[in-house]
Amino acid sequence: MEVKAVLRYVRTSPQKVRSIVDAVKGKPVERGLSTLKFMPQKTAGIVAKVIRSAVANADENLGVDVDSLVIKNIIADQGPVLKRFHARARGRGTRILKRTSHITVILAEMA
Repeated sequence: MEVKAVLRYVRTSPQKVRSIVDAVKGKPVERGLSTLKFMPQKTAGIVAKVIRSAVANADENLGVDVDSLVIKNIIADQGPVLKRFHARARGRGTRILKRTSHITVILAEMA
């Protein structure tokens, strides 16, 4: 049985999220959350929040045993990009791309 939780429009680039995801993919939920707790990156806290949400979904909606859940997959897709303008020298301007991401966490029961 699989359970998932989705967090959309997170104001961080998908590249930064993907660097965190590899550390917890395939681990039991409890170990994954403890790993994320001691990571200094901002996105580690965001990913941990989505994992806790998926665990709550499993507990409330499906009545699954929370201790037997494993992080099957975490996907970080690109969301819409906010395009901003920054004034430069000699009347020019440059674009600033503020990227967003969609984070999907899929949990499964241990066999």
